[in-house]
Amino acid sequence: MADRISTLSDVTERYDVILCDVWGVLHNGVDAFPAASEALTAARAAGVTVVLITNSPRRSEDVINQLRMIGVADTAYDRIVTSGDVTRTLIAAGPKRIFFLGPDRDLNLLEGLGVTAVAPDDAEAIVCTGFFDDETETPEDYHDVLVAFAARKAPLICANPDLIVERGHRMIPCAGAVAAYYEQLGGSTRIAGKPHRPIYEASLGAAREERKGEVARDRILAIGDGMPTDVRGALDAGLDLLYISGGIHAAEYTVNGKPDEAILNAWLKRENAAPSYWMQRLA
Repeated sequence: MADRISTLSDVTERYDVILCDVWGVLHNGVDAFPAASEALTAARAAGVTVVLITNSPRRSEDVINQLRMIGVADTAYDRIVTSGDVTRTLIAAGPKRIFFLGPDRDLNLLEGLGVTAVAPDDAEAIVCTGFFDDETETPEDYHDVLVAFAARKAPLICANPDLIVERGHRMIPCAGAVAAYYEQLGGSTRIAGKPHRPIYEASLGAAREERKGEVARDRILAIGDGMPTDVRGALDAGLDLLYISGGIHAAEYTVNGKPDEAILNAWLKRENAAPSYWMQRLA
């Protein structure tokens, strides 16, 4: 059973590095969670290196600007590694004629990689950062185009493995939902973000650079709220995990507005997940 903690400072002295999720932990896409920024700022003041690890399909410099606009403090982290950063390697190694599925704001993900965005019928692969309109669309809206790509065995490169994300108080589908649907249709996917190894290797590399040396695996704490991404990725990487229960899975174990610890632990057991600690919101 995971230990419930009241504040991050309860366990800070046990760790040299924190790998912290962003969306769902530091903000909800609309509003920042000030207590979370304060907790990470305090951890850094105590000598801990904080690397933000996010499934955002954007490059790290774009996410930094987004965090500032939302109100996440610069003092909350040392470095940031995004799924967009590590997905660029997959894009560069893949077919050069791609169909880009996602909003125009993500198009700079392709810069400098030698690929050309073309119409679906002319493409050899899909690069997916999300939906053209994630407020109204679902993966099924792309059924016909995805079936055609699967039939010619074109890979889908997914820049954001998240299935859903909380935007304000609504759940919005992400590129991971498209990738999962594409696999159901018989298509193949290429993914580097959480829970996959490349983003953890990049994040740990960033931590080593900041600390100018190796870090023992048992001195690293991951923080996150998403079961298939944050939780599975951290545990597969052999890291201690602080589970934030107030994120996208809160409805699974919330009773009268609060998490029920017995229901939460039963849910974690069913998911075959064993985080070291949990708290409702990072504080």
